[in-house]
Amino acid sequence: MYLATGNSFVDLHHSYRLGATTIKEIVARVCSALWNVLKNECLPEPSKDDWLRIASEFENRANFPNCLGAVDGKHIRIVKPPNSASLYFNYKHYFSIVLMAVTDADYKFVFIDVGSYGKCGDYTIFQQSALHQRILADTIDLPEDRAISSSSSTPIPFVFLADDAFSLSHRVLCPFIGKQLNDTKRTFNYPHCRARRYVECTFGILANKWEIFHRPLNVDVDLAIDIVKACCILHNYVRSRDGLQFVDTLYKFPTDNDDSESTHRNRQYNSNTRNILAEYFVNEGAVPWQKNYL
Repeated sequence: MYLATGNSFVDLHHSYRLGATTIKEIVARVCSALWNVLKNECLPEPSKDDWLRIASEFENRANFPNCLGAVDGKHIRIVKPPNSASLYFNYKHYFSIVLMAVTDADYKFVFIDVGSYGKCGDYTIFQQSALHQRILADTIDLPEDRAISSSSSTPIPFVFLADDAFSLSHRVLCPFIGKQLNDTKRTFNYPHCRARRYVECTFGILANKWEIFHRPLNVDVDLAIDIVKACCILHNYVRSRDGLQFVDTLYKFPTDNDDSESTHRNRQYNSNTRNILAEYFVNEGAVPWQKNYL
């Protein structure tokens, strides 16, 4: 009831004749139990076959090959924590914690990281996430590089798609930015946007389903994190069972925006990958309607 309606502890106190403190304790225990019990079922670590299935879904639904998921961050409104100064105050001028997520083409979460300060940027949070650290350490079971067309024998890596708030890095592919893009780069940005929008739509479905996100969370930060994690787990649980077919019509293009030697090599590596994909999308990978959106 608390997660679905967004009612405050005081509202529930009046409705159910339970103390507000008791209700808070119940919510905390239930959120923790939901995460612990359902995590392995609803948010398991993907195997190589799972990654290949996700990539196949992105190619079928968004016409983007070798895509392992769409990544983005969502600011979750909170009431300012005591003695936190500006740590949780974000660029949108409210207090928040950040939900960093990777989603698949079925609007389900594949990976989440919850609780970073609102003042932190998406790319910084992703760099510090467990997923990114495991990618760098090569301890995650990702598919081997694969050619994307019959006319090219050059294998390219499987990648995660992010917006221009991120930066080209190992396994992260961003759109071309700038006002004077040529046709090839503009064409690349269209399927990139189509595939990346799945994470934005997933956030929208999450917030619409669980009305607790319609107001700032007036709880301590630890409980706020548990609430977000519980809602993400329940989101995947419901998505797996309700058969909802979400149709999105969002087409938005980026405009202007943004080390070590290893980071430089990774950026160059992914820059080459992006160029190969850009050529693919104006040739073999072109779709009939894409020129209508350029």
